[in-house]
Amino acid sequence: MRCAVLGDPIAHSLSPVLHRAGYAATGLSWEYDAHRVAAGGLADYLAGRDGSWRGLSLTMPLKREAVGLVDTLTDVARQAGAANTLVLDAGVRGENTDVPGAAAALAERDVAARTATILGGGATATSVGLALADRGVEELLVLVRDPVRGAETLERLSGSGVAVEVADLATEPVTGDLVVSTIPAAAQDDDLVCRCAGVPAVFEVVYDPWPTPLAAAALRQGQVLVSGLDLLVHQAALQFALFTGLPAPVAAMRAAGEQSLADRMV
Repeated sequence: MRCAVLGDPIAHSLSPVLHRAGYAATGLSWEYDAHRVAAGGLADYLAGRDGSWRGLSLTMPLKREAVGLVDTLTDVARQAGAANTLVLDAGVRGENTDVPGAAAALAERDVAARTATILGGGATATSVGLALADRGVEELLVLVRDPVRGAETLERLSGSGVAVEVADLATEPVTGDLVVSTIPAAAQDDDLVCRCAGVPAVFEVVYDPWPTPLAAAALRQGQVLVSGLDLLVHQAALQFALFTGLPAPVAAMRAAGEQSLADRMV
């Protein structure tokens, strides 16, 4: 059986490392690769899959594009307006493991928050926002560079029971018990890092390059840090179970991811 992760860019993805480690630990002779698929290319890619394919993991910019291409969509994926997981069996089923994966990553680090700020307004920001709502966050500030993306995120989170405000990433103060960054490391300038310094906990969803400026500052300053690898491991474990029907060997998958990141930093 075959699975893959799709996106653009994709060469940095640790998903093949995690899933292959899972296959090795459970004795599965499955394949899992990374394929570059640009925006607008998912439909053609799906059309070329045969019966040997079992699942696809999706990263940017395909998570929202996938919603209109599936045969069925889970409630979580529908609420998020994004599917990061496609299960290929009798048709194509769209799932979202980012939401429960983010919730599990926060729980693992014992992060509890009543108020939070999210940097960025894409599909991952929406999914983490829903996870925060599930974990009891009452007020959410979403800081964006693009007001259009902010409006879509606001719409998706409007039914979550959380009071959501959207503001300008370049100028707005970063407040709350937790800051979640979904923006690239290159966009984390000194001013933004300084504005995040007073927040007790940081959830950095980016894992490559590692550490990002925000993550490095959090480690220096003693802030609680939830890493992109934490999120990746938990959402990948859920994907592994969906694709294979087996419990995920989480420890083996995490160890493989940690080793791969360490190798990249050498």
